[in-house]
Amino acid sequence: MRFEGRVALITGGTAGIGEATVRRIASLGARTAFVGRDENDGRHIEGELLHRGVEAAFIKADLSKPDEVRKAVAEAASVFGRLDYVFNNAGISGVTGCIANQTETNFDEVFSINVKGLFVAMQAEIQQMLRQGWGGSIVNMASVGGQVATPGASVYVASKHAVIGLTKTAAVEYGPHGIRVNAVSPGAIRTEMLQQVFGGDAALDEMAAIHPIRRIGTPGDVADAVIWLFSDQSSYYTGQSLVLDGGLTAQRPVVRTAVASAQKMRRKGKERAA
Repeated sequence: MRFEGRVALITGGTAGIGEATVRRIASLGARTAFVGRDENDGRHIEGELLHRGVEAAFIKADLSKPDEVRKAVAEAASVFGRLDYVFNNAGISGVTGCIANQTETNFDEVFSINVKGLFVAMQAEIQQMLRQGWGGSIVNMASVGGQVATPGASVYVASKHAVIGLTKTAAVEYGPHGIRVNAVSPGAIRTEMLQQVFGGDAALDEMAAIHPIRRIGTPGDVADAVIWLFSDQSSYYTGQSLVLDGGLTAQRPVVRTAVASAQKMRRKGKERAA
């Protein structure tokens, strides 16, 4: 697959899954705009890509601020003249804890980025694609948490259920205009965010045993899926959530065991931090 002449926009593009996707789509020839809050990391990645002869642009923006979201989408389209592919990846995990102990502050912070930020971004992206008149492909970051319960992560889980709902509705509304909208729903992926939640690499290594393929995912695994969803090879695929979890949720009798194991590792992580 090659993407010369096409333009991709990735939010949350300075680390983890977002960074992996930025590097992958850029290596395949797309002119690539990516958004993040960390200007140092963003400029470093931008510089590396430009040095390799790749057309890339870092855009600093906070996805919890609607005006900055809209400006970021407009800037990406302005810099490269069009917008063909989008990966709305930016998100946060928030604070863990049972529902009765959750705070409105945590709820508002998680939803401001995971749901409202994505919603505002999609509005601007779809409007740009409609003006262009030739369609496009939008991929939203969901999670297996958007399909199954995860005790202790109620706010995050609710936000990802909302992402899948927005994805399906947008796909139905804009399919007639040639705009495909899908989600990726990763399980355990070895990222800094997951390390912070569970307490480091050792805890993540323990999680491999509960996955049928005996490993957890990498950012590159998700990036590959996003690239496929961008491509014409997935032209009949829309309104779906592509699950990437190493077979974890296929084991329905052991989902409770997996959740219990995750909670145990989370507690171990907190003990190590203390």
